[in-house]
Amino acid sequence: MDEMTTCCFTGHRPEKLPWHNLEDDPRCIAIKERIFNAIIVAYESGYRHFISGMAKGTDLYFAEAVLALRNQYPDMTLETARPCETHGQQWNLEQRKRYQTILNACDIETMVQHVYDRGCMLRRNRYMVDKSSLVIAVYDGTPKGGTYYTLANAIHKGKTVEILDLE
Repeated sequence: MDEMTTCCFTGHRPEKLPWHNLEDDPRCIAIKERIFNAIIVAYESGYRHFISGMAKGTDLYFAEAVLALRNQYPDMTLETARPCETHGQQWNLEQRKRYQTILNACDIETMVQHVYDRGCMLRRNRYMVDKSSLVIAVYDGTPKGGTYYTLANAIHKGKTVEILDLE
């Protein structure tokens, strides 16, 4: 895929979200709508390929939004960037089913490495930034963690960054 037409996503897991796992919370519904609209704007700006890191929380919201929009934009593609083979296996049954549904529907599944180690999530994040020219993020401003690191890496590499506020 062409970097200039590729957009990746980074964002918080449920533990860092004000609503945690309560996706019927109005704030969650609102952030899902902002993600959906950001994808449409990216598409209208020429982006066709979208990459999700497949973490619980906002990564899955992003992937599901891309899949929903593919009906309207058939040339839109979703790539899932899995940090390792066992990613998601420790999740509860409902979360694993959601994860597998996305994997089954995606256009490209990239396994960054086969075996889990401490650095596989960071390598996944670097992979996504390296393959993209636009990074969309749900970020609360905390100066630590995977989302912070991914945004810092994207800015350092001169990528375009769009931050969607939680509130």
